[in-house]
Amino acid sequence: MKLNSVIAREGYTWIQQGIWLFKQNPLGFFMLVFIYVFVAQLAVLVPILGVFAVLILTPTLSVGFLTACRQAIVKEPLRPMVYLIALRSGPIIRKRILQLGLIYTILILVLSIALSALVDFEAPLPLVTSDQPLTSKTLHQIYELLAIGGLLYIPVAMLMWFSPILIAWTNMPLAQALFSSFIACWRNRGAFLVYIAIWIVVLIIIPMAIGAGLNALNLEQVASFIVAPISMAGLTVMHCSFYATWKACFVEDAAPSYFA
Repeated sequence: MKLNSVIAREGYTWIQQGIWLFKQNPLGFFMLVFIYVFVAQLAVLVPILGVFAVLILTPTLSVGFLTACRQAIVKEPLRPMVYLIALRSGPIIRKRILQLGLIYTILILVLSIALSALVDFEAPLPLVTSDQPLTSKTLHQIYELLAIGGLLYIPVAMLMWFSPILIAWTNMPLAQALFSSFIACWRNRGAFLVYIAIWIVVLIIIPMAIGAGLNALNLEQVASFIVAPISMAGLTVMHCSFYATWKACFVEDAAPSYFA
């Protein structure tokens, strides 16, 4: 396993490769993303324990989806049980992947505490969940929350981006996997900036613009039927593109190249 460096415009290429990968089995990938979203929403309904379960299992689910990407490339069928493959990979990997999930949970808790100290995120919540129109002040609070939360999450994302795969696919020790993931993201930060900027446009700005336009035309009910499928498709392609980031940033010994 060798760490690779790429140029900034490679971030756009990752998205192209994610689209190509999605086309190999669109129904299968839609199924996997839908199952993840559905189960996560159900788990969150369980006070405290549900949220902790989702956070702890996040690295496990990440390994499962990227394993599905490998399977789609070689035309294997995609099944929901692929999400559990890391837990079935032997006691050492299972222990490390669950320890990684625990670390992720602790990091998210620390991030939440830090965010609550910087921003009053409870203030706009009742306004967002009500039927009242959002004021400029509320929108400002929401954007401030998202901006600060996103900045705080960057180091967590860098630690977690590749570490589940490094543990599951290369049998790398936990500490080394976290370090290698962080270094890989930092070394290729230009490509990741391009990559993330494009997804912000696709998953946030475009749906918001479409929704705002339809709301201005008094077509609020139509907006949900248009925005939801676009967001779901974008989310699924984004998950597929995670595999492209792995193939670009790490060179597996004697591994074939799956992307042209």
